[in-house]
Amino acid sequence: MSKAGDGAAAGQPLLRIEDLQKKFGDLEVLCGVSLNVARGEKVSIIGPSGSGKTTLLRCINYLEKPSAGHIYIDGTLIGEKKSGDRFIHLTDRELARERQEIGFVFQRFNLFPHLTALGNVTVAPMRVLNLSREAAEARGRDMLQKVGLSHKADEYPERLSGGQQQRVAIARVLAMQPKLMLFDEATSALDPELIGEVLRVMRQLAEEGATMVIVTHEIQFASEVSDRVIFMDQGRIVEQGLSREVLFKPKEARTREFLKHIQDR
Repeated sequence: MSKAGDGAAAGQPLLRIEDLQKKFGDLEVLCGVSLNVARGEKVSIIGPSGSGKTTLLRCINYLEKPSAGHIYIDGTLIGEKKSGDRFIHLTDRELARERQEIGFVFQRFNLFPHLTALGNVTVAPMRVLNLSREAAEARGRDMLQKVGLSHKADEYPERLSGGQQQRVAIARVLAMQPKLMLFDEATSALDPELIGEVLRVMRQLAEEGATMVIVTHEIQFASEVSDRVIFMDQGRIVEQGLSREVLFKPKEARTREFLKHIQDR
């Protein structure tokens, strides 16, 4: 794994976030977040509920439109374009093309119930990438094999366990060959005995060099997989650094308080 402690790789970062702000009415959920993620880096984001972690992920791929600030993937502005001195939000069609490069694994799987596992994995490559059915199904079967579910290709979501559904969701993201993968509490909706099978797939992706931003409460997993850990609270980054430093030798009192609460549960 890369060990870019400050998030800066040689050259430009894969993901660059500049002064990101998000408000819902009068509620300020993100208060000027800036962040770089290097190509191949694994960054885990931890923090209490309501700290802005999920909103940050949703803003990165414009599932939520930021109130202010800018996001770049590979140096290219995401979700908007510049016209003179103004920034103009993209149309839904333009935005859909940009989202191809950002994979999002949700808490609740979000599979189509009327499609088989293979159907869920192939629908986006056919509709968005314009792959033929044959090519999309070949890629889809490869991705299902990668997550250990080649034998479940023809099963519908209702016949799959939660862990299996989440692995199908990961295969669906992989089939789009994204540059960046976002994981929003990918194990939080699972029974404890099913968490391990999803974390194993995520570990494998990390070992293969995927660029990953992971919102998680799995502190042990974060310590083993992440190059860097970010602690957020009240819409701000309170502390960030190498995973072993933030998780085992935090500098900020608020980080120490949070980690102690997690350990005492």
